[in-house]
Amino acid sequence: MAQWTTGRVVEINWWTPSLFSLRVSANIQPFKAGQFTKLALQIGDKRIARAYSFVNSPQDPVLEFYLIEVPDGSLSERLAELKAGDEIMIEERANGFLTLDELPDADTLWMLSTGTAIGPFLSILAQGELWDRFKRVILVHGVRQNTDLTYQDRIKAVQKLFSQFQYVPAVSREQPEFGLFGRITNLLDSGKLAEYCGYDALPQSSHFMLCGNPQMVKDTTNILINKGFDRHRRAKPGHITVEQYW
Repeated sequence: MAQWTTGRVVEINWWTPSLFSLRVSANIQPFKAGQFTKLALQIGDKRIARAYSFVNSPQDPVLEFYLIEVPDGSLSERLAELKAGDEIMIEERANGFLTLDELPDADTLWMLSTGTAIGPFLSILAQGELWDRFKRVILVHGVRQNTDLTYQDRIKAVQKLFSQFQYVPAVSREQPEFGLFGRITNLLDSGKLAEYCGYDALPQSSHFMLCGNPQMVKDTTNILINKGFDRHRRAKPGHITVEQYW
């Protein structure tokens, strides 16, 4: 049974009219970079809860979550109204297997994300363990508009510190200010993503972490399978680790 604790909002940062980060102080159990927990509010006589990934490193005492305000959303609209000092419920124990200790060895780690699902990858980057394991780390962030490319200061800091890191924005509804135009699925299937990253084809010594909306995860998985990669399972190591973001 889930155990809940009361946290306190430290800060809300609005990136766009619908995208915001929520920073919370709370006493929870240790978690792994890439995992998620649940946030909840008491609304009327019901406790409404939703799962959100940690954006912060496990070493950071302030918890951070990246959210989109969904019109008529039962919880996100209320979370968007919170102010510093407000209370929020948080599940004490984290969950999820989108973590480095679940991955087999590979030369190139691909992190393919859409929208707010970049959150767990930012946590993994901040945690830092991956730099000793992979020769290249490529973060791909699929969004609709250029303004949806958030957390740029953090990403640029990683670029300066680690030469094996590459960041690839994929903007689908307008010409990108930098990066690639189109959906991750099309860019992957056509070979444009591999070419942009300096490969003739996706290298066989790759591992792909997928996090995003269910259709993106499903379609990207199928494209990778068609290109000769396999789903990763504990009993049978492969190349593809997935997490659907709702």
